[in-house]
Amino acid sequence: MSRHLLRASSMMKTHCCSQRFFNSVSPLVPVQLPSQMETHLWYILPNEVKNASLLSQYLELLSPCEKENVLGMRGDELRKRALLARALVRTTIARCRTIIFQIESHPNRLLHFFGSLVDQINSQVSPRSLKFTKNTYGKPEVEWQQSEDSHPPLLHFNLSHTSSLIACGVAIDSPIGIDVEEKQRTIKNDILSFARRYFSHEEVDFLAAVPNAEVQRQEFIKLWTLKEAYVKALGRGFSGAPFKTFTIRYQDATRGTCDLSGNLNSEASEIVVDSSEEPSNSAGNWQFSLLELAGSHYAAICKENSSPADGRGKQPMKLTVWKTIPLVEDECVSGTDAVIRIGGSN
Repeated sequence: MSRHLLRASSMMKTHCCSQRFFNSVSPLVPVQLPSQMETHLWYILPNEVKNASLLSQYLELLSPCEKENVLGMRGDELRKRALLARALVRTTIARCRTIIFQIESHPNRLLHFFGSLVDQINSQVSPRSLKFTKNTYGKPEVEWQQSEDSHPPLLHFNLSHTSSLIACGVAIDSPIGIDVEEKQRTIKNDILSFARRYFSHEEVDFLAAVPNAEVQRQEFIKLWTLKEAYVKALGRGFSGAPFKTFTIRYQDATRGTCDLSGNLNSEASEIVVDSSEEPSNSAGNWQFSLLELAGSHYAAICKENSSPADGRGKQPMKLTVWKTIPLVEDECVSGTDAVIRIGGSN
């Protein structure tokens, strides 16, 4: 893999909500920031990225430490996935940071998505310039430079990947966690035996009541994905929030009932969490979304509820999903067959 920076020559295409941008240069097109009630999910399919020159461009976006880590991995596919993951994080955050930069520079002007594209590109934040840090538990965070006169909204992100899909979730002023799992993921151990090691009693009972083995496997994967997203949103990792200490429940929003046997295919379904160790971190304090993504994966998103209120009339998370090949093509796939809502989001 060449380490020289090569310019992308392909045309960038941005398509969202039946509208498109065409641009003959490679800079990232900024997108409108998520609102506090909204989350953006960006994903890339590694098998669709085959151009060696483009991979070389991605490598030049990384810090020296990131380059060393990526190039030190064994196996071409492992190096490629690690490179794509870092490139996706950097390009996704750079788009949002560009908008934040413009809001800071022009506080009296509300920048809309279809504002001046030339101004957006000229004031673009380079993905290479971003710096990262980690919290006490090792969760990566963006290292922002703030001054006394500047208080930009805090941008939170989280990354998850399998061998065939890499995803990055972004939220404003709210901690976020995401997880993606292949629908055809194989589980070597007996599902119920495995669940008893990690899941709460209520979740185990729910799985035990599913008579069909394939349906039981799918429900296990969904629960695992949701639990991973919640733990990552907390920012403490598996050791800091063991899976057995909380229960994921499916709630009928119209009736207010809450149990594990809820119909996740219902448009009224919500997803909530009950924590035995931290009651304050349960129910209305967190928002969930569970999706079928790209026809091959389950994706779960968990973010802190920016307005938990009293638990009545809680609005589900608004989610916008983008499929991307960074520096080449961005497509808003919300409302298409690539994104099928299972529960929890609009």
